[in-house]
Amino acid sequence: INDKSRLPRLSRVAVCGGTHGNELSGVYLVRELLKVKKKKKKEEEDEDGGAMSVLLVLSNPRAMQQCLRYIDTDLNRCFTHACLIGPTLDKTPYEMRRARELNAMLGPKGSAGAMDLICDLHNTTANMGLSLITYSDHDWICMHIFRHLQRQIPDTPVRYIHYDVTSKESYSLDSVGKHGFAMEVGPQPHGVVRSNIYTTMKSGVQYMLDWVHFFNSGVIFDGGFMDVFTVVKHIDYPRDGETHNITAAIHPQLQDRDFCLLRPGDPLFQTFSGETLRYTGSEPLYPFFINESAYYEKGIALCLARKRRHVYNNAFQPTHSAVFHSHS
Repeated sequence: INDKSRLPRLSRVAVCGGTHGNELSGVYLVRELLKVKKKKKKEEEDEDGGAMSVLLVLSNPRAMQQCLRYIDTDLNRCFTHACLIGPTLDKTPYEMRRARELNAMLGPKGSAGAMDLICDLHNTTANMGLSLITYSDHDWICMHIFRHLQRQIPDTPVRYIHYDVTSKESYSLDSVGKHGFAMEVGPQPHGVVRSNIYTTMKSGVQYMLDWVHFFNSGVIFDGGFMDVFTVVKHIDYPRDGETHNITAAIHPQLQDRDFCLLRPGDPLFQTFSGETLRYTGSEPLYPFFINESAYYEKGIALCLARKRRHVYNNAFQPTHSAVFHSHS
C-alpha cells in the first residue's frame, strides 16, 4: 500500500453517452453537460493548476435518434483491433464505420495520442447500482476513481468489475483511451430515463472529474484495499432444443439480487411449467447483469464473477508538488 505509483497528468478526458442509443441517462447527461459547457465556455480551460480538457461525445447519434440499442450491430463490440483496422466498404455496418470515426477522434487505440481517460456511460435493466467496468485489475487511475466514487456516493452501491481480456481483444469504446471504464448505472428500463438513476450517474461523472482535477493539482491519494469482481463466465437461459426459444426465466429468489453470492444448489431459473432449476456450478460466485434485457439476444441470462480483495498503490502526479493528502 505504501508503494507509490507516479502517474502522468490526465490532460484530456472524454465523457461519452449514447453508445447504446436507448440507454437514456447517458444521452441526456451528455446533452446537459454540452449545454452547460456552451454557457460557461472556456472557464475551466482558463484556470491554472489542475486544468484539463473534457470532450463530450454522443457516440451513436443514429441509434439515439431512433431510441434503439444499435442500428446494424452493437457499437460497444466494435473496438477490437481487428474491427478498427478492417477496410471500410459500402456494406460495412454503420456502427463499424462509427467505431472507426470514434477511434480517430479519441484514439487511435494504443497510441500516445489517445485520450488520457474515457468514461463511457451506460444503463442496465439489472439491479447493479453504479458499477465501473474495466479491463484491468491494476489500473491505479481507474481504481482510485472507483474508491473516490465509493466514498462520495454512500447511498448507492459502487462496485468495480474486471473483464480479463487483452488490449487487442478489448471491444468497448472505453478501451480506446490510455485509461478507461464504462460507468454502468441501474436499474433503468431501456428507452426510459429515471431521475434517481440519472442523478446517480451525474454525481458519478462529477466526482470523477473532481478526482482528475485533484490529481492534476498534485494531491497524493493513499493506497488501500478494495473488492474487485473478476468475470468468470456467462450463463444462458435454458432453451428448447428445436426452436432455441428460452424455456425458463430468472428465478424470483435470484431476480434483483445482483452481487449477492450464488451458491451451488441455489435457485437459478424457474421454467415456464413452474419447475425450479438450481445452480450446478462447482463454486459459489457473484451474479450480476441478472436478466439484462439487452442480453437476451446475446444468450446471456447473467454473468458470474469471483470477488477478491485487491491492494492498490498510492497515486500521485509528480510534475506538481503535493499540496494535499487524501486518505482512502
